[in-house]
Amino acid sequence: MRKLRRCLHTKTPLKIPLYDLKIQQFLQGRIWIEEELPFLQDIIRYHNTQRWIIKTPGIQQKQCMRCHSKRLHEFWCKQCKGHCAYCLNCLKMGRVSNCTNLIRWCGPTYKNYIAELCMTWTGTLTDSQQRVVKECTVHEKDHLIHAVTGAGKTEMLFPIIEDALKKGKRVCIATPRTDVVLELMPRIQQAFLTIPVQAFYGGSDFSLMYSPLIIATTHQLLRFQQAFDLILVDEADAFPYTYDEALQFAVKKALKDTGRTILVTATPTKNERQKYEKQQTYSFLSRRFHGFDLPIPRFVALFSYKKSFRKNHIPKRLSDWVESCITKQQPFLLFFPTIELMERAEPLFQQLHENLHAVHASDDYRKERVQALRKGDVPGLLTTTILERGITIANLQVAVLGADETIFNASALIQISGRAGRSKEYPTGDVCFFHTGITRQMDLARNEIIRLNREEVRV
Repeated sequence: MRKLRRCLHTKTPLKIPLYDLKIQQFLQGRIWIEEELPFLQDIIRYHNTQRWIIKTPGIQQKQCMRCHSKRLHEFWCKQCKGHCAYCLNCLKMGRVSNCTNLIRWCGPTYKNYIAELCMTWTGTLTDSQQRVVKECTVHEKDHLIHAVTGAGKTEMLFPIIEDALKKGKRVCIATPRTDVVLELMPRIQQAFLTIPVQAFYGGSDFSLMYSPLIIATTHQLLRFQQAFDLILVDEADAFPYTYDEALQFAVKKALKDTGRTILVTATPTKNERQKYEKQQTYSFLSRRFHGFDLPIPRFVALFSYKKSFRKNHIPKRLSDWVESCITKQQPFLLFFPTIELMERAEPLFQQLHENLHAVHASDDYRKERVQALRKGDVPGLLTTTILERGITIANLQVAVLGADETIFNASALIQISGRAGRSKEYPTGDVCFFHTGITRQMDLARNEIIRLNREEVRV
């Protein structure tokens, strides 16, 4: 590094190609705003003259070169001294405008050494889980893993990741939800203690160190380009990924031309199943790892509950359910259809227990409150669909208030039901759908769970 600095201020020619290893590690596979790079500008300019990095304008032909969106906002720019435009689609990741430069590494590829025995997880997989792993590793094609909630899909990913790392590949586990990233991070790091695992989500820090194994939200993949040999898309059916083409584009952009994706979900669409079945790259796991059935939801009528909350009163059937969980010391999640209704109800539930809190996507204390539930410091949480997946807590009981509301489609109700009975020690649990009228989506969810319980185990 000292030689590099001397060459910037002298005419002494370099005898060998010399670049900053930290810049190489940081930019490998990333696309970054020049002004936000954590390096000195003169060193960046030097790397650019040596063609180890590429500078490209942030906006070209009225399109953002980071997310490829055309949702631009025009304004009068002091730097351009004229009309300029910036991208609205990825603004939260830093403004990309006409006068912004995006930086990519194009120099020598960084080769990260991986120990031969990189996986430190010592658990065992069931025969069915081993079958799925084999089906995913015998070829280099895109694959779909359809595994019921609680099937142990995270543990199945361990040997798949290990196989890729041993082949010198870079791996990313991508998921639409921040909560899933926070759930996966300690489990993945514990399974690969010899490898620096990094987690990227909104508000997370970015390390300068290169990592061969990354866990990220699909939003954060917009910061990457041609980076990964294997992307495992966990909870591939979750909102907003399935409805946002920009996020699907982010996965494709972050994947190398020679790379592949493995989709992992408990509720794939019919079209997805048929597509991968036709390609013979579809794996199905119908049983939980402990062998017990999925909990079947029970339907409980609860009329005029909104009116009750407006009158500062909790309906008796609902308060009885919550008090039963508190008395039995069973942690619980109570799902609400709207944030507004949940916040109105929160102080009423705190009369039952002072530590009952509400969490939602924009809640500043969401991470801390979910962690408190895991530790047993709080009896339960009121929540929106933000916690419908990616959370595993032993002996968890689940209830849905207003299960007939449109936000609770069959997929969401199946995922919510799957929060119960996930541990070997507590393989059962109560799943209660409070409603003002049974809907088709409620029936579809319940019937699908019953169907999965009847499926024959395939080894």
